Amino acid sequence: MAKKSSTKSLGFEEQIWDAACKLRGNIDASEYKNVVLGLIFLKYISDSFDIKHDALVEEGEGFEEDKDEYTAENIFWVPSDARWTVIAKTAHTPEVGTTIDTAMRLIEQENKRLKGVLPKNFARPELDKRRLGDVVDLFTNVKMAEQGNTHDLLGRTYEYCLAQFASQEGKNAGEFYTPKCVVQTLVSVIEPFRGRVYDPCCGSGGMFVQSAEFVRAHQGNISDIAIYGQESNPTTWKMATMNLAIRGIDADLGTSNADTFFNDIHKTERFDFILANPPFNLSDWGGDKLKDDPRWEYGIPPESNANFAWMQHMIHHLSQHGRIGMVLANGSLSSQTNGEGDIRKNIVDADLIEGIVAMPTQLFFSTQIPVCLWFLNKDKKQHGKTLFVDARELGAMISRSQKTLRPDEDIARISGAFDAFRDGTLEDEKGFCAVVTTKDIAKQGYVLTPGRFVGIADQEEDDEPFEEKMARLTSELSKSFEESNRLQEEIRKNLEAIGFEI
Repeated sequence: MAKKSSTKSLGFEEQIWDAACKLRGNIDASEYKNVVLGLIFLKYISDSFDIKHDALVEEGEGFEEDKDEYTAENIFWVPSDARWTVIAKTAHTPEVGTTIDTAMRLIEQENKRLKGVLPKNFARPELDKRRLGDVVDLFTNVKMAEQGNTHDLLGRTYEYCLAQFASQEGKNAGEFYTPKCVVQTLVSVIEPFRGRVYDPCCGSGGMFVQSAEFVRAHQGNISDIAIYGQESNPTTWKMATMNLAIRGIDADLGTSNADTFFNDIHKTERFDFILANPPFNLSDWGGDKLKDDPRWEYGIPPESNANFAWMQHMIHHLSQHGRIGMVLANGSLSSQTNGEGDIRKNIVDADLIEGIVAMPTQLFFSTQIPVCLWFLNKDKKQHGKTLFVDARELGAMISRSQKTLRPDEDIARISGAFDAFRDGTLEDEKGFCAVVTTKDIAKQGYVLTPGRFVGIADQEEDDEPFEEKMARLTSELSKSFEESNRLQEEIRKNLEAIGFEI
């Protein structure tokens, strides 16, 4: 019998994370991640099924066990032995892991979209079944009606856990997670209201989730956008499939993971909006085997770095009026080695670059490499001009090592600059933004570092006379020395009291 518990004092996301952390034990981090996210997904499809099931029972027509009634509304069919009530009953028995594994297999058998996607590793001896039962209890006891929409709550929980895993895994996190504030910045600038949205290295699907959130926030219809993606890592591809399903987002990610450069599963498609955070400075990408690829319209990308391979792949897939927002390492702005400078020059001369944003440090869990955002547009409103934004001083620290961009302040300021640029009303702001002609970019050798163009912000004038300032600073320094001496003496006395002398 599940115990009743309150979830109001601590957010549901945090409760699930705290409970799940107790599960880890000796499980490898990547497998532990699958256990937690898989359980969230199982609860999601179970709740969605139960809501529809209850509605059909209330109608009284006897269709509550008709699979077609569910699939017609894009609801996953959950067989009787895979339903949450069955799992909840075994929560505090040694068989709970086996019950969950069986449920995952049955759900995959009945829903082709999920074939090979769900984790089935809950019965393993390393997984503490008592603690697993506690996590099952948490899900069972939290009634979604009390917490808000099921999709929203479990979607937030899934995203919250992804962020926590990214924080823990450090440099490996870049394979599946882009910080939410970075994605929100990309989305707020390219504004994917309606059309086809694509990410060629989609990770866990964060770009798509934020695109859908953008549409909803602006009173749009989510059915006005169509989602396409691709991911080479098999585990990450499964995470993306589950993440999008939890959000109620229908997407074409292919039937399995696939390498974007060698198996372009959307080869003939063109897209209105492309969002991506490709692997930074990827060296082992097989460029030597693709020298004659038709995607390299602006120059053959070097074998040692895939940055401009990713960019040209995206340009190749862009519709006639399409926009791109992508994250790259800062080296892409200035590198002249292995033909990268020539490729960048050709893309600038083709008038494809709408804007460049230099980002603050400490946004990413996975790297301290300085990064920038590239925005490309095949239908620029300001022909022959590019917007440069230096956002390095924006953001706020959320921990000792992590910074974020605030939606209503930092992100709004960046996206507002792009809106004004497109309208032709933007005025240059020293230290923050500047509109630059292609001719002036050429004078800088096609180096696109924003700092070269926006300059340094004016410093506030200091009217304090030099003699007065030095007297004030000297006095403050003297007081600091006095306080330092006092503290040293106090520490010395405390050490002597416990038998130590310095």
